[in-house]
Amino acid sequence: MAVFYDQLNREVNLPSVPKRIISIVPSQTEMLFYLGLNEEVIGITKFCIHPADKFSRVTKVGGTKQLNIAKIKELKPDLIIANKEENEKGQIEELMNVCPIWISDISNLNEALDMINKVGELVGRITQAQALVSAIKQQFDEFITRPLNLPTAYLIWRKPYMAAGTATFINSMLQHCGLTNAFTESRYPVVNKQMLIDACPDVVLLSSEPYPFAQKHIDEFKFFLPNAKILLVDGEMFSWYGSRLLYAPVYLGGLVELVSGE
Repeated sequence: MAVFYDQLNREVNLPSVPKRIISIVPSQTEMLFYLGLNEEVIGITKFCIHPADKFSRVTKVGGTKQLNIAKIKELKPDLIIANKEENEKGQIEELMNVCPIWISDISNLNEALDMINKVGELVGRITQAQALVSAIKQQFDEFITRPLNLPTAYLIWRKPYMAAGTATFINSMLQHCGLTNAFTESRYPVVNKQMLIDACPDVVLLSSEPYPFAQKHIDEFKFFLPNAKILLVDGEMFSWYGSRLLYAPVYLGGLVELVSGE
């Protein structure tokens, strides 16, 4: 029996290297396939869209917050990989009666890299995980920006508006860009038009997920924030904390050029 600890410092006991894994976090699902677990991953959510060829063939077990518990039980997993923020606590507690669950809790790059290493150890892919972490570190080490002193509002939802606040992975990525979060509230505060006006952001970033902001919404924000630079951004580059981090620095570098005018 091997003993592991997840990012909530919970003890996770595995009798052997897991062969039937269900991942209920999209970014971690993509990472598992990147590590070479092509046959071991037997269940994913409907939001685990990367890589596309794996998404098309692996059994879906519902959404990240609306899991099909019966389907998960049918698959007889020997490990479920979850996330404190992305999954619903009551469902995770129910699934703890099905098999061991390893839970991540990530709000910055270091915690993301820690997750990759720990999951690599958990699933018998230590060397591959270490190589991935090394490659991501190199990319971010080369991505160095100066503080831009631009208050930035990052919106993740509409009706009601919700922003990414502090203590979030998105906020960590904003900091890597040299941007300052216009909202100091923790997690994901609900904001209204007046709060956005009062925050006086120089930059407004409208994310592609979880709400699919589109070009038409730029005009909506321009109406009451006429002086702000408003851009659509790829939410995966700001909030997926697995192997997609390999591509984030190049994308974020391009965004920095746009918002700084350099």
